[in-house]
Amino acid sequence: MSLYMKIIDIHGREILDSRGNPTVEVEVTAETETTGKKYTGRESVPSGASTGQFEAIELRDGDKKYFGLGVQKVVAHINNRIRNEIIGMNVLDQVAIDRRLIELDGTDNKGNLGANALLGVSLACAKCAAEAMQLPLHRYIGGINAKILPRPMMNVINGGVHAKNKLDFQEFMIVPKADSFCDALRMGAEIYHFLKKILEEDHMLTAVGDEGGFAPDLATAKEVFAYLAKAVDKAGYRLGEDVVFAMDAASSELYDEGRDVYVFPGEGVSRSTEEMISLYEELVYNYPLVSIEDGLQENDWEGWQELTKRLGDKVMLVGDDLFVTNTKRIRCGIDLKVANAVLVKVNQIGTLTEAMDAISMCQMAGYKAVISHRSGETEDSFIANLAVAVNAGWIKCGAPCRAERTAKYNELLRIEENIAKS
Repeated sequence: MSLYMKIIDIHGREILDSRGNPTVEVEVTAETETTGKKYTGRESVPSGASTGQFEAIELRDGDKKYFGLGVQKVVAHINNRIRNEIIGMNVLDQVAIDRRLIELDGTDNKGNLGANALLGVSLACAKCAAEAMQLPLHRYIGGINAKILPRPMMNVINGGVHAKNKLDFQEFMIVPKADSFCDALRMGAEIYHFLKKILEEDHMLTAVGDEGGFAPDLATAKEVFAYLAKAVDKAGYRLGEDVVFAMDAASSELYDEGRDVYVFPGEGVSRSTEEMISLYEELVYNYPLVSIEDGLQENDWEGWQELTKRLGDKVMLVGDDLFVTNTKRIRCGIDLKVANAVLVKVNQIGTLTEAMDAISMCQMAGYKAVISHRSGETEDSFIANLAVAVNAGWIKCGAPCRAERTAKYNELLRIEENIAKS
């Protein structure tokens, strides 16, 4: 007879995320049928600023409170319709729970109840089940082979919609390489602090943005990489061996559909698809750049094919807005030989099961999976556990700064200790 732990309560509430905007937190309580002992799992839902048009719908109230960003409607869905439907189910049956949530919403984009409602319940159920089984969350989700710590991709310089500077590309990351996650985190933090000193010496602002990165008034990727290279050197590490670079172009934000060009207001230029690819080729040739995210806009499948043909054997080409953690779009990319990596954001799709399906699909096809935070985060550390659970090998948490970012890094330190002891 299979183990049954009945869900006896679900409660959602409105809380604040790291940008001071409302988001959803959910608590799920389950009870063992033999002893009556109760277990509770609590999880919260992140929110993005740079979002793809194909992401699942994040439901908001749209009234005067919180400038229309409130989530009381979502909370009501959780505490009424979803609660009534999920109460009594086995919290250990994640697939059945997520299937019921998807059926209850009844739309392809979660636009009825909201992806933020479904995700909060889905993740809280997983957390509750892990507590009930007395297992670390990464081990509950991933099983006995969940043991690979990811390499951190630290967003240390921001542009695009994440900043108010001239820099048009959205994120520039350092990626330390070490024998342990602990050492990689330390290396990244040291480089981050040296970067701050170098920027201050050049009289640039070092206030941090939503993801903890700096937003100096630089205009081009080349200028950014020059500063990052200097910081790596000052920290005493070897560029290209100990530390490499990654970037998120967020090209959909730059694309002018009417003119079919990418507009760079900070540089005062526009670029065609061919010119974008040529720029990436130049950057890869001149810098230890190992990952380019969203190099082209989300609907340009032909352009992505050409980009993959020319750079796919040299760097990770990561689809974020392109794939939105959706198996239908990932399958299309695989069939068209587009990109070679998928950015996984659980709130883009709405349930843990769907996110796991997306990860499995890309890994089976030889694509890398990069587990990612959002610009609007909470102190929740679910994605740290997810990255280890699926042996992703890569994680984006932001800079080693701001508590909602370091919460993920600190959780990975705990997981590393746990794995070492097991």
